[in-house]
Amino acid sequence: MLDHIFDFLHFNFSVEAAVVLLILVLLEAVLSADNAIALAAIAQGLEDKKLERQALNIGLVVAYVLRITLLLTATWVQKFWQFEFLGAAYLLWLVFEHFTSDEDEDNQHHGPRFNSLWQAIPVIAFTDLAFSLDSVTTAIAVSQETWLVITGTTIGVFTLRFMAGLFIRWLDEYKHLEDAGYITVAFVGLRLLVKVVNDALVPPQWVMIAAICIVLTWGFSKRTVEKSTVVLEVEKEKEMEMEKEGVGS
Repeated sequence: MLDHIFDFLHFNFSVEAAVVLLILVLLEAVLSADNAIALAAIAQGLEDKKLERQALNIGLVVAYVLRITLLLTATWVQKFWQFEFLGAAYLLWLVFEHFTSDEDEDNQHHGPRFNSLWQAIPVIAFTDLAFSLDSVTTAIAVSQETWLVITGTTIGVFTLRFMAGLFIRWLDEYKHLEDAGYITVAFVGLRLLVKVVNDALVPPQWVMIAAICIVLTWGFSKRTVEKSTVVLEVEKEKEMEMEKEGVGS
């Protein structure tokens, strides 16, 4: 009889742990969309697809170590508002650098540019750490079990790498996506800043998620390939007109 009771309790614990783990992974995925765009935009500063992948791989390994360190010291870190202030200042600085950068031929701003792989890696790692300052509180609120939080974080980093890889490709396809990504980075930076000033003024998480979804919807609203398609059609029409003129003469 006792064996059946213990088996039942163990089953419930396992189910509960699985549900909590699923919630943590979903939270990581939802809250990592803006992070993934920012990391993808930073990696694009290398202007070489192979180096971009390497920068994301190595940068997120370093970021993972920093995340675990943050989780293990979260109780201590949360006592010092200076950490969140520095994180907010860093993210807002990234946004400022983006929107004050020189525009390219398509009148679009761009993220930082790097001369080597090792310049990009610390920027990727510290950007992820700044985002983690906002998400670590959410993760700890969901579960006090350290192993669950670390497992969720581990899966979350793999999810982040996959999403960043997708966004690197999408940034080339959608005209407003990079700007949209940096606007959401500003949301996270401002949220951290508000937490420093007065934690009671911080908007609910669902408001943050809704705002991010709205901005990303705008980011995916226009393809850059639409412009190139029009240009190709115009050029094709001109070629046809020139051919007709040549035949007529």
